Amino acid sequence: MNPDATHFFLGANTPNGFYSLYDQLMTKDSHDFVFVLKGSPGCGKSSLMRYVADALSEPVEYIHCSGDPDSIDAVRFPTLHVVIADGTSPHVIEPRYPGVLDTYLNLGTCCQTELLLHKASEICALTDACSAQYRRAYRILSAAQQMTDPLPPSSLSSAAAEKMKKRIHTIAAREIKKPSSERPSGKLSKRFLGGITCQGYLCRFDTVNTLCKRIYVCVDPYGLAHPWLLFLQDKALSSGYEVISCPCPLAPDRLEHLLIPELSLAFVTSTSLASYEEEAVRKLRFDHLVKSDWLKDNRTRLRFAKKMSRTLMLDAIAAFSEAKQLHDTLEALYHPSISFDQVYQIADQVIAFLQKNNICLKTNDI
Repeated sequence: MNPDATHFFLGANTPNGFYSLYDQLMTKDSHDFVFVLKGSPGCGKSSLMRYVADALSEPVEYIHCSGDPDSIDAVRFPTLHVVIADGTSPHVIEPRYPGVLDTYLNLGTCCQTELLLHKASEICALTDACSAQYRRAYRILSAAQQMTDPLPPSSLSSAAAEKMKKRIHTIAAREIKKPSSERPSGKLSKRFLGGITCQGYLCRFDTVNTLCKRIYVCVDPYGLAHPWLLFLQDKALSSGYEVISCPCPLAPDRLEHLLIPELSLAFVTSTSLASYEEEAVRKLRFDHLVKSDWLKDNRTRLRFAKKMSRTLMLDAIAAFSEAKQLHDTLEALYHPSISFDQVYQIADQVIAFLQKNNICLKTNDI
């Protein structure tokens, strides 16, 4: 992959099930033309996207699969305003403005259905078993969430909160200055920077390092940074900057990371699940908002809750891993019926379409 590429997720495995941000790919304000891929498991959707991405001499944003982060669910070429996305379940995407801003790419034509008919019962059983494993994993995640209740207001120090407020306002005034020329309100894009997967809890801090050089680290074991990050987000938007807002994958209503590439500025949250270890401009200690005497009085309960939550999280990861193994078996059943030559012919047609519109290609890859 391109070392300057960025890597995000648009789906998250949450305690309430699969959470989708895939509508972010289909906004007409972005002016992106979207190729929506349809086809069976194992039909080459991820391979097609990698093939096209490797052929283009352009910046690329990879959207990884929340179930299997080694698989690609979408690629976006920001300078070309072109997206290729897997539009199948669980992140179903349908064209909104067919032929104008989006269109189908039907990889079902690459599948010889008659070769699958004798495998029908096995395919149905594997599909149902895979779905059942996901439901099991979500139930376990829900149990893990219930072990870690939000901190009560009485646990927080008003003096520490006021001190943090002054610090955040000072940082905002210093780092997010109004541009010299007037510009409209900024643009907000939402992405997950990581999430819980079959490989464990992942966070693509490498993307932060690719896009931003000035990084503030929020040390936030109790999930207290959200309102402060929201303030910084609104400050950047009102100043006219493009902002990448990254919700917490386990609690998507809570902001976890904030990237402002034009300023080469980021605010990232560091937790026990995903610790940011690179050099930072400053660390913001949100754990200091909690009263020390309250922590002392509740230390045993908090440790027990953390231990149980971590154990349940590992059980959920094991369930996602089992679902991945079932899905791999399902894809293996489909592979003999797929004409990958046809898949790459379709990929070449996409490249030709882009080339016709004066897209720059790597000549040694064509």
